[in-house]
Amino acid sequence: MTRSMSVMKSSESNHSNITTDTNNSATPGSKETLMDLFIDHQKQRYPFCVIWTPIPLLTWLFPFIGHMGIAMSSGIIRDFAGPYFVSEDNMAFGCPTKYWQLRPHLARGGKNGWDHAVTEASEEYKTRMHNLCCDNCHSHVAMALNLMHYDGSTNWNMVKLAFLMLLKGKYVSVAGLLKTWVPFVLLVCIFAIIYMFV
Repeated sequence: MTRSMSVMKSSESNHSNITTDTNNSATPGSKETLMDLFIDHQKQRYPFCVIWTPIPLLTWLFPFIGHMGIAMSSGIIRDFAGPYFVSEDNMAFGCPTKYWQLRPHLARGGKNGWDHAVTEASEEYKTRMHNLCCDNCHSHVAMALNLMHYDGSTNWNMVKLAFLMLLKGKYVSVAGLLKTWVPFVLLVCIFAIIYMFV
């Protein structure tokens, strides 16, 4: 009895930093299990998630604009980090501050279909020049979702993703929230003070 209680406590402590979005959990009868959807903030593992982090200067002025990546079923993040380069587990502008967990059973082919699409999109973007306005990190994520026909759609694009991340994205922590918004708020206050006294 004592031994089983200690094992349970040990298990609880190992999962203290792991969460799952119950609203996005796999449907009954699907091949994915809840374990597939576990998020580990400490290890920065975000399975089946679209990931977001601020871009210095740009996000400070426009908080809805940032750098985006997409994670494999293992939680490893892939992001189009620059010309002819897709990063793996090392986002171009630092640690994630927001994530939007999707439902793997809505991808054509389920878990395997998800991983195949992310890999295929990443290989394609290793051959592309980075263009901030037209062909960027958001486009890379959109291609992956289009390849897997996520939610039965092939109309994913960077504008749609930016809007949905703003609407549905969750902050990884209070620090992630502050990192995203504090520079913008400070700039607004500075401009307001200058406007009042000039």
